[in-house]
Amino acid sequence: MMKAADLPDTIPIFPLPGALLLPRARLPLHLFEPRYLQMLDDTMKTKHRLIGMIQPRDVPGSDEKRLHAIGCAGRLTGFSETEDGRYMITLSGMSRFRVKEEVSGFTPYRRCTVDWQPFGRDLGDTEEDAGFKRAAFLKTLGRYFQAMELSTDWSSLSEAEPELLINSLSMLCPFDPEDKQALLEAPSLETRRETLVTLLEFALRGGSGEEVMQ
Repeated sequence: MMKAADLPDTIPIFPLPGALLLPRARLPLHLFEPRYLQMLDDTMKTKHRLIGMIQPRDVPGSDEKRLHAIGCAGRLTGFSETEDGRYMITLSGMSRFRVKEEVSGFTPYRRCTVDWQPFGRDLGDTEEDAGFKRAAFLKTLGRYFQAMELSTDWSSLSEAEPELLINSLSMLCPFDPEDKQALLEAPSLETRRETLVTLLEFALRGGSGEEVMQ
């Protein structure tokens, strides 16, 4: 298990809209842009093998892509190369971070110095959610999946541990990037679950006061 002392001060940053990584979860990614292939190559040479996933923000009237203040770093734990030189990789979520500043340098990809301290428990054991009521949660989720015409393995959802269930759904459900950011920044598993339920119910109301699925 990675310890706080193993976390570097500077990490490569992958700003990808809508892509959410959470601690102790896994995110598959497809890399093909030359700058990110270079990032992968450089990351594999490091001891920590960390890549920071973060949401970009549009700047009105500008082509500039600013970064949200908080992201999550994942450790490169799997990769395979396709015949045309692209890579399928897997990042295992380690810890969230707060961006201190972006680093100017000679790499084609972006890098930032980061602060890990606010998220010290991300490196700890699996989080618990004392208020989690699975039956009610799955009922709301079922209505959402029906409304969105999504399918899933309900037997797996019925048996999954609360953290795995809540974090996986936070990552996989097709929410807007700003909503994904709210899920990322939730200070605890309980508040993330509450945020997730709010987003599910909001989607069921069609973003208005009238519920579209009963």
